[in-house]
Amino acid sequence: MRGKFITIEGTEGVGKTTNIKFIQDWMDSKKLTYGCTREPGGTPLAEQVRELLLAPREESVCNTAELLMVFAARAQHLNQVIEPMLGEGAWVLCDRFTDATYAYQGAGRHMRDDLIRDLELMVQGSLQPDLTLILDIPVQIGLARASERSTPDRFEQEQVAFFERVRNRYLQIAQDNPQRCVVIDASLTLEGVQAQITQTLETFWETV
Repeated sequence: MRGKFITIEGTEGVGKTTNIKFIQDWMDSKKLTYGCTREPGGTPLAEQVRELLLAPREESVCNTAELLMVFAARAQHLNQVIEPMLGEGAWVLCDRFTDATYAYQGAGRHMRDDLIRDLELMVQGSLQPDLTLILDIPVQIGLARASERSTPDRFEQEQVAFFERVRNRYLQIAQDNPQRCVVIDASLTLEGVQAQITQTLETFWETV
């Protein structure tokens, strides 16, 4: 039996790292065989591309170059990690996937959806996550949280308007794909956030 593919999405500072660990604990409680990975990244080559994408630099990065690097890393990640694990029956938990590309490069960078869609079809075919949790929080709160944890990367240095576009696209994606996307209110207490996540996972588990 093919494994299940779960993705976690959200703008900066929504608490993905903390809640991914929580989801791993839930998977452990179900005695699932699973792997946890991230995008961009997940393989040595894709992690090198991640470094190229995130590192602040004086040189302006062409939007098209950025988009192609994202999908180059994704192609390697799918080939080396995600597809093999799913094919062996393991579940895959991934920190961001193609929804992030539509949000960050599509809405954030004003790139055309048809360009992203063409690359999506070429790189992943019909593969889509079985479940996507979108952690949602007002942008200003998220950026304030993110600023407390580390030096801003190239994306985190963007203006508030950029992240507003990203957030709005995520919410639009959830509205357009109610069969796989669930919006989690990440502005609540950690206990409140994780109660929503648990309910979502248990509901999904009942359909497996």
